[in-house]
Amino acid sequence: MLFKNGVDIQIGYVETHNRKETSDLLVGLPLIPRRKLFYKGKELEEMDVQAIINIHPEIVIVDELAHTNIEGSKNEKRWQDVMEILESGINVISAVNIQHIESLNKEIKEITGIEVTERVPDKVLHTADEVVKY
Repeated sequence: MLFKNGVDIQIGYVETHNRKETSDLLVGLPLIPRRKLFYKGKELEEMDVQAIINIHPEIVIVDELAHTNIEGSKNEKRWQDVMEILESGINVISAVNIQHIESLNKEIKEITGIEVTERVPDKVLHTADEVVKY
């Protein structure tokens, strides 16, 4: 809706997990190319934070907020990338699953028996202008 209304919004990173329905939602939207890196003999793609900052859209969409970046990246976690993007004056729309929220880690472990290691500090959520639950 924002794009159709003329807002300068671009996709910084969306993980489709090879789901056609998700891929279809991206058709026609401007995508900022990903960085290609070699790690342990494989070519992998990561969000290109510097490209986002250089292009400087009004809004960038960044998925997988709790993601751990490839070893050797400037920031260890994607949420740190997002904080850098915000500091450059770009608005970010992101998504995080409830099990990745730091303050819920203990309860998630009690319920599921699994300790989630990729977590987003609550301070990151507190910087949000708006949080929408789905």
